[in-house]
Amino acid sequence: MAVTPQASAQSYPIKPVRLIVPYPAGASITAREIANAFTQELGQQFIVDHRPGAAATMGHALVSSAAPDGYTIGIGTTGGLVSGPALLGNRIPYDPLRDFTHIGLATYIYYALFVNASSPARTVADFIKLAKASPGKLNYSSPGVGTPNHIGGAQLVTLAGIDLLHVPYKGSGLSLSDLIAGTIHLTITGFSSTMPHIKAGRLRVIGVGHTQRIKFAPEVPAVNETIPGYYNTGWWGLIAPPGLPKSISEKLNSIMNKALQSPEVAQRFFAVGNESATSTPQGYADLIRSDLQAWRKLIKEAKISVDSLP
Repeated sequence: MAVTPQASAQSYPIKPVRLIVPYPAGASITAREIANAFTQELGQQFIVDHRPGAAATMGHALVSSAAPDGYTIGIGTTGGLVSGPALLGNRIPYDPLRDFTHIGLATYIYYALFVNASSPARTVADFIKLAKASPGKLNYSSPGVGTPNHIGGAQLVTLAGIDLLHVPYKGSGLSLSDLIAGTIHLTITGFSSTMPHIKAGRLRVIGVGHTQRIKFAPEVPAVNETIPGYYNTGWWGLIAPPGLPKSISEKLNSIMNKALQSPEVAQRFFAVGNESATSTPQGYADLIRSDLQAWRKLIKEAKISVDSLP
């Protein structure tokens, strides 16, 4: 006799679950917290599987093509569900709305502009002035072509009218090492990977990409205070293949929301510059839809294309 989706949700999971993260190891506090919460609540291992590549779209593609049985789920990110699709369109092998089950939002990741502590640029305006004085001589790094970090740099180039060389890396580790060494002049990334270097006096943050100043670093101006219209806010959520039974999606959403509302988890996120968040499955899908519209508009107005990206 076939097991109904309702019955399978009641007993789910009966074996370990793979949680795909579309980034390298070391970038997954959100994934670890979610996996731990599910493991503790459901009594099966949720195994974090890092699958980086192609501006986070490789990991998302693996999730979208998996069986919708709840045993392959994934972290859905701004890069894989918004900026990449908005920029690359049908070059990506999935539709960010149609080809996933959207389980829920997990955390906001605030991207910011970082420079070497010895850089003469102490503000966004300072950096723009330096770039205009030496057109084509300064560069910025990102963890890959088409990432929110990359498009954040392209926005800076276009909206500020400056000429910077884009240097893509596979992940943020080597990029930050080169920023500290002085071979990279600016990088756009989140706070979690930069906090040790900021505390050690090796890096300085000059602006955040959110629409306003953030609680984690209220002294740091938003970039759009200098460059009106600049926007670069990221988030992570939980996704599954299309067709996942609604009862399983709602079960995972409920457990994840409960864990993320914990003061202890919220504090661990805050300590690395992230902000825990919760939503319904529909709320997460609506966020993706609205951000897709915003990023497509931004990319069009800033005249950013695959061929024009610096």
